[in-house]
Amino acid sequence: MKQELVEDLRSDAVLPRVLALPRYLQEVYWWAYVHPNAIRVFERQWLVNAILWGNFSKLRDVALHALSPVQGRVLQIACVYGDLTGRLADRIVGTSSLDVVDIVPGQLGNLQRKLAGRAGISLFQRNSVALGFADNTYDRTLLFFLLHEQPEAVRRQTLAEALRVTAPGGRIVIADYHCPSRWHPLYYLLRPVLALLEPYALDLWRNDIASWLPQDIKVRIESRRTFFGGLYQLVVLVRE
Repeated sequence: MKQELVEDLRSDAVLPRVLALPRYLQEVYWWAYVHPNAIRVFERQWLVNAILWGNFSKLRDVALHALSPVQGRVLQIACVYGDLTGRLADRIVGTSSLDVVDIVPGQLGNLQRKLAGRAGISLFQRNSVALGFADNTYDRTLLFFLLHEQPEAVRRQTLAEALRVTAPGGRIVIADYHCPSRWHPLYYLLRPVLALLEPYALDLWRNDIASWLPQDIKVRIESRRTFFGGLYQLVVLVRE
């Protein structure tokens, strides 16, 4: 693995200087991403697939296809349980590279173990609202089930940063929740479950992702698809 790990990871250890975790992560998602036992519980391919009602593999594959051709500099904002990043890394060829950012050191350590021995990949401890990379750095940017975990103000900043660091002509691929049809068998079950465990996810039931895009960066929606009765969506943006 390429050693460009500033403020991040060296081997499996976290460097002394790390960023503070956002309050919403500590208070809402401590059980899924922050607690030391979270990774041991959730880092199972079958469990990730079950959480997405058997749709993880399909959503992973359509997101990767939307990124294709995977060329130049690629950015993944936030680590993902399961084999998404490994599959993405498999598509990195030649002089192309993959950078992955996450605010939780334990998530970066877990990903580094999963990607051990792969070249052309760098991990950074960064906050999605302040990535710290130069404007127009990346050709492809991926946000895979991140936006539903963030309060609206944070979500807006994350999208603004994703667009800022993506070069004109570059593609931003977003996979996340979407409001299902009312006839969906899970509609009335999932609403209270999400309200309890993932309260910000219901924002994506009520609003279009485009409503959170910044006004000062030109972007067009290249495509938008829904899956599993509308419960999930894949949105592809192109920076102009």
